[in-house]
Amino acid sequence: MPSRKKLEIFCPHSKKTVPAPLKDVYYIKIPDGVTAIAIGKLNFMKDPAIVIGGNCSIQAFDFKGNEILWTVTGDNVRSIIVMDIDLDGSNELLVGSDDYEIREFKDDIIVNEISETSSICSLISFSIGRFAYALDNGTVGVYDKFRRVWRVKSKSSVNFLEKYDLDGDGKEELITGWSNGKIDARNSITGEVIFRDVLSNSIAGVVVGDYIRAGKCQLIVVSITGEVRGYDNTSLKLESGVQTNVIHDLMQKRQILMSELNNYIKASNEGQGIPGDTRLITEISVSEKTIEPCVLLTLSTNNSMILKAVTVFAEGIFEDETHVIHPDRECTSTELKIALLPPKDILLDIHIRAFVGSSVDNDQFHVFELTRQLPKFSMYLLVPYPEIEDVPKSFVKFRLVERVQRLDLWLSQNFIVPQKTPVKTNGQDFWKVAISSLRDSSLTCVAFEKEVIFIYSVNISLTADIVQTLASYLNLDQIDSVAEFPRVLDDLWDSIQSVKTLQQNAVKLNASIADSSTLLKNLIVQAEDFRLLDDTSNMEKCLNDIFHIDKQMIQNHQVTCENHEQLLVTLKKINNIIQHASRLRVNNNRTDTITSYRQAVASENMTILKKLIESGNK
Repeated sequence: MPSRKKLEIFCPHSKKTVPAPLKDVYYIKIPDGVTAIAIGKLNFMKDPAIVIGGNCSIQAFDFKGNEILWTVTGDNVRSIIVMDIDLDGSNELLVGSDDYEIREFKDDIIVNEISETSSICSLISFSIGRFAYALDNGTVGVYDKFRRVWRVKSKSSVNFLEKYDLDGDGKEELITGWSNGKIDARNSITGEVIFRDVLSNSIAGVVVGDYIRAGKCQLIVVSITGEVRGYDNTSLKLESGVQTNVIHDLMQKRQILMSELNNYIKASNEGQGIPGDTRLITEISVSEKTIEPCVLLTLSTNNSMILKAVTVFAEGIFEDETHVIHPDRECTSTELKIALLPPKDILLDIHIRAFVGSSVDNDQFHVFELTRQLPKFSMYLLVPYPEIEDVPKSFVKFRLVERVQRLDLWLSQNFIVPQKTPVKTNGQDFWKVAISSLRDSSLTCVAFEKEVIFIYSVNISLTADIVQTLASYLNLDQIDSVAEFPRVLDDLWDSIQSVKTLQQNAVKLNASIADSSTLLKNLIVQAEDFRLLDDTSNMEKCLNDIFHIDKQMIQNHQVTCENHEQLLVTLKKINNIIQHASRLRVNNNRTDTITSYRQAVASENMTILKKLIESGNK
């Protein structure tokens, strides 16, 4: 039996191995909560730090417990990794959150964003700029930098991601532990499954370590019932049924191709084919005339050929991401209309597969496959510019030296522009457009005149998105804007006061629970004493008091939980306002601006908050 050794750790500062201290190095209470944690060194850090993700916020602490980073992000953080994604020699921060976004932070500045179809539940880094991700909807995939290499989706949810060289080729595979008890290993480059096993219950954890002290690491998998299994490169030889059967795959492909060839021959002999010049025409428009305002995808043929069925694949729009339209026999025609409702303002690829034939009675159809892209602001309708009294009072403005033709190009790239555009312009230095949201009918107006652009809107989030897309399209490195959003300021003040009240309630509730706990302990001791003295009457009285106090403590606990949930929601609202306000301008001082916001919120200084939202400066 191996001897027990004293636990030791290596100190990077003294360069010595020292006994592990049996005490807390520091203790910090995180108001925004802790939902993800990572250890790593970013570009501006001298030493590795602890990076914490919480309720719309990211914080980092050094080895002494000093806060060295605080910034905000779009939603609750679910996963954090530190890696060199762009291979420039310094680490970046990758953050996955509940708003379906994977964000890359260079120090504390967002430099890249990836939109996914569900909440990001896990991230794990590979070498040379690759990382894997998992979503709540059962999707697993790999990105090379910010280009998706592959992805797969399962009906089960992902519990754990890990990396491990299972086949011994020197390259780590992606290990996935699933809620149905399945564990699989995939080639991180191709996504091909090289190993699979199934435990009797859901996977509780996946770790890598030298479990059997063989001098090399094994893959250790644990289920929720305590079942433990270990794997290494010898496991591949034991699982003969898992390897891909190449001959079987080739025979299956041959059978499919032969079936297609026979169908073409049959269609040609019976005259059931379609003309060679048949084309599938697609049109994307914004419709207010449907039951629910939507983006309307219209499919049609350029001749009399009918559309038998259509399959549309779009991430995040349809349940299970795929929508199948199969009209009744009497409704089959040369045209089909499909309503699309993008839930967020992001670029979306729409993959279309249409079955086109000469008549309903034929069983031979030609399959057209194509891809269309929905612009970022597809859920907005371009409308005539309103009278000045109908223009929203909240706005952001900044100087812009640009030709109006470039604004037309920006508009066509980011919105669905009808053939008869409602844009007002003189072609030189005057340009106006109004945008109506299909989600809430709110109006946003963009006006450019004499090298100054105004964006009028009550929606600060949309305004910030428009500013950022303009900066990206026009290659603007600096936008010093002036903004006025009085309603946002009122909401921010109300939220600050609400946080103050909720925190006071939490203190009172915790004090009440502590007092009740002390009283409960004393009553339990008294009840036991009365039992030993055979004093049934007083014992029953104590037990009765214990019952009522216990009942009151349960109620107080429920109130405490509700108070805490409301506090998290309010803090999230405050952090979101800070994030949107900081995105109203483009510069390199975002860190200082966010820090100023945080200090002003903590001190309840509305004068500074007003100045920060208006100009970005104190």
